[in-house]
Amino acid sequence: MSRIRAKNTGPELMARAALRRAGSIGYRLHYKKVPGRPDIAFVGRRVAVFVHGCFWHGCPYCRPRTPKNNSSFWQQKITTNKARDARKTAALRKAGWKVFTVWECRLRRSPERAMARVITALDR
Repeated sequence: MSRIRAKNTGPELMARAALRRAGSIGYRLHYKKVPGRPDIAFVGRRVAVFVHGCFWHGCPYCRPRTPKNNSSFWQQKITTNKARDARKTAALRKAGWKVFTVWECRLRRSPERAMARVITALDR
């Protein structure tokens, strides 16, 4: 697991490319000054975007399988990740931010469609 990156992952790069194509620039990456340290933060507009990998965060759409080896560890890890995600989202919303979660499987199918809600929120 030491080789698993936390920043500049494939799904993050796809999300950022979709934002650039839509003309939405001026975001901060992994902005530390807000609760939860979102993957992409539009500070002036108070919009936070979390880009979640399906396996690591337990995607509700594609429902990836947990490994058969050491399955109790993996189930606990994914459950802990989901709880942390919920805490981060709640803290950001309490601070007055709009929070969006974009899933890896949705980005792979259609990046523009996956980022459409974010782009709409930015255009308002």
